[in-house]
Amino acid sequence: MFSILLTIWLLYLAVLLSPGANTLLITQLAASEQGKSARVAAMGVAVGSTTWCICAVCGLHVIFVVFPALRMALQISGATYLLYIAWRLWRLADAHDAQEKGRTVKSPMAAFRLGFLTNITNPKAALFFGSILAASFPPAPGWALQVAVIALVMVTSASWHLLLAYVFSRRTVRSGYARFRSPFNRLASLVVSSVGLGLFVATLKEAQHRIFTASANAVW
Repeated sequence: MFSILLTIWLLYLAVLLSPGANTLLITQLAASEQGKSARVAAMGVAVGSTTWCICAVCGLHVIFVVFPALRMALQISGATYLLYIAWRLWRLADAHDAQEKGRTVKSPMAAFRLGFLTNITNPKAALFFGSILAASFPPAPGWALQVAVIALVMVTSASWHLLLAYVFSRRTVRSGYARFRSPFNRLASLVVSSVGLGLFVATLKEAQHRIFTASANAVW
């Protein structure tokens, strides 16, 4: 179970490290001196991630038991998506986009709702939890593994986005990030691409094993 949890955590961490709507929301709020709103929005994002995870754990893996080929197809699509994110990160390494001013959020409930809706409607989240995470499960996961994965996603999402809210509310860190944006994006690109390639290779090996097993059974 530990190896499965570690794999899921690394995959999820790689997705969190890639820039997206959630990251943009939290950093914009924090950078515009709305630290409290950024922290509340981070919890909204975490609840959205947990909701996606519960859906994936409780239902999507059943489909893979009936259609194992679909599981491998989704793993390939997930690996392709990660490689696309890595390519985008590499291209953005030399970009110098002006920072947009964060939205003004007047109440904690509004900030929480903004974070939750940003994540629950995020196509990146839908693809990860609907394909990459669900495809990382064994054919018949036990209840302990399911609960552990939900808790893992909830804690990791909350910790990461709260960290973003804290870091980007610090003036010195914001200025330093602006100076080292290019090498940071290139490093993140290499990390995400390595995870995507690893998932792609693992899926090809699994497909090769299935073909070999089917051929051997046909001969006998």
